[in-house]
Amino acid sequence: MTDFIIKKLPYDLSSHAGLALVGQYLKRINFSALVDPKFPVRSGVANSCILRSYLGLLCLGKNDFDTIEGFRTDAFFKRSLGLQTVPSSPTLRQRMNAHAANWFDLAMQLNTALLSGRINGKPIDFGQLPCGYTPLDIDTFAMDNSGTSKELVGRTYAGVDGYCPLAAYLGTEGYCLELALRPGTQHSANESEYNLERVLPMAASLVDTPLLVRADSGFCSLKLMQAITAQANERKHAMAFIIKWNPRTTPVEAIAAKRSADPTVQWCLEREGKRFCVWQEALELERVGSEKCPARRIYRLTERTINKHGQPLLLPEYVLEGWTTTLDASFKPLQVIELYCDHATHEQFHSEFKSDMDLERLPSGKFDTNYLVCQLAAVAMNLLRLIGQHTLNEPGSPVRHKAKRRRIKTVLQELMGKAARMISHAGQLVLGLGRNDGAFEVFALHYGQLRGA
Repeated sequence: MTDFIIKKLPYDLSSHAGLALVGQYLKRINFSALVDPKFPVRSGVANSCILRSYLGLLCLGKNDFDTIEGFRTDAFFKRSLGLQTVPSSPTLRQRMNAHAANWFDLAMQLNTALLSGRINGKPIDFGQLPCGYTPLDIDTFAMDNSGTSKELVGRTYAGVDGYCPLAAYLGTEGYCLELALRPGTQHSANESEYNLERVLPMAASLVDTPLLVRADSGFCSLKLMQAITAQANERKHAMAFIIKWNPRTTPVEAIAAKRSADPTVQWCLEREGKRFCVWQEALELERVGSEKCPARRIYRLTERTINKHGQPLLLPEYVLEGWTTTLDASFKPLQVIELYCDHATHEQFHSEFKSDMDLERLPSGKFDTNYLVCQLAAVAMNLLRLIGQHTLNEPGSPVRHKAKRRRIKTVLQELMGKAARMISHAGQLVLGLGRNDGAFEVFALHYGQLRGA
């Protein structure tokens, strides 16, 4: 084993060269022009620098305000993000506390500008379903902030004290349109129509294909179904939904007895001791659907006489599930169920926020500030997603198994946490990557695409 001599070099090194790509994305949407004219300051650090700095931290998987202190003397951090000055930790915290409520809508404007851009002359590919629809997956998830006295922390459905933010993901690649923080005790469907009023117009402006809104039984609400139909009519954009039905007090045993006694019912044998039947019925829901695409509900009744361990049951066990949809009749019941099952992919996107971006425990004791942090985290996630999709799936990218989408963790490891040296030469700044860098080709190519766009 070699004994190294530890030496301090006479030049600056950076372990986060990927911020150069983040800076180019922010430059393309003219970040300062979106922020500073609306929120000017008389003196001190510009508000655009506050937000750029914090987005830089989020893109490195950090959210604590005190982390900024380690970058105040980092010339590359300042240059890559186009900062006039790097704010101190107290300035960053105080400014975000003071302006949090005013900056809620700003985060959505940044997201819209970022996702509506073109790269190398092509619009962003959000990913479509084989049926031609672009999915818009909506769900809530639990953030564990137990052991704290943060504002509006409450007992969540997951059995921990924390928050239950609502997330909306567009397409199959996981681009986040909104991450709206909510108190831990708030029900999924409560006030979600206001989120749809923001998210649906944004989604309709980003894609030309029909939208398919998918949500679980926590969103089984007539008010939400009406909100989706109203937005479709107002925007003149085709929108359908699949929302899992909440059976509530439905008499499952009575329905099962009726289906079992009906000789015309077709049962499908999934395995020995387990079979199911599927049927549908038309619904008359006020201001939901259209004449061409009326609302209907798909039902699936599962009967088990042998459990998953191979143990015969004394009495049959029944499970009744349902899905309310406005997809047209060309979509058969089993197709609708399959489309809803694909909705489960969004759970991976939740975990990327909580683990990859280390965002489970929020940095502030104030709810509004944490709300802003979540909104900016959605922007940061899209920045990382764009970088990953335009580099790590290219021919010259580091060796990886074939995939349509790269996790945020992979982007952080392969591109954001890249070693580099900033060199000033002949009036120019050069970002030097190592000669053994396996991702140099795609890094340089994508940086050139952003500069030339």
